[in-house]
Amino acid sequence: MGEAADFSEEHDVSTGPAASRRFAFLLASARRDGNTEILARKAAEHLPAGVAQEWLRLMDLPLAPFVDIRHSVGVYPQPTGNERVLFDATLGATDLVFAVPLYWYSVPASAKLYLDYWSGWLRVPGAEFRERMAGKTLWGVCALSEEDVRRADPLVGTLAITADYMKMKFGGVLMGYASKPGDVLSDSAALAKARGFFRVGPA
Repeated sequence: MGEAADFSEEHDVSTGPAASRRFAFLLASARRDGNTEILARKAAEHLPAGVAQEWLRLMDLPLAPFVDIRHSVGVYPQPTGNERVLFDATLGATDLVFAVPLYWYSVPASAKLYLDYWSGWLRVPGAEFRERMAGKTLWGVCALSEEDVRRADPLVGTLAITADYMKMKFGGVLMGYASKPGDVLSDSAALAKARGFFRVGPA
């Protein structure tokens, strides 16, 4: 694969002390232990020891189809079940990492459904979701089988514009090339970038 665009260096991300950081990794692949997850775990290996990590596999936390009740009921009930797990993890993290393989040039369905639920969480009484999300950092990790990384522009745009709307920082997207299981381990450029992708200072 040719040199990938380095989205991680396009944004100024304030890091803060490691001991105060909590990373939530949202694994959105339809396959376990896929290339995107491998690349995300390689990057996470280089986080300082004081950084807390929580790994959430979206296929193990299925959500019902999202129903838009903004213009009928107007407010959403308090989350329960799997939704509550994701809601609490989202608000409890300082950093959200979307581990999203490129599916039809954008994020997988499970990641899109999770983001749809944000629309409801914005309207949960007392949650103050948007206010509490402001200032967190949103990151992306993506494995793709395209030689031209511009094919992933819709995916990058989804994450970047979401961060902007929520007044979050955008850490960029770490990309690696993979066509078959385990391929990303042969992408030396992606593995090198993974070592310094999460810019978090020492505790």
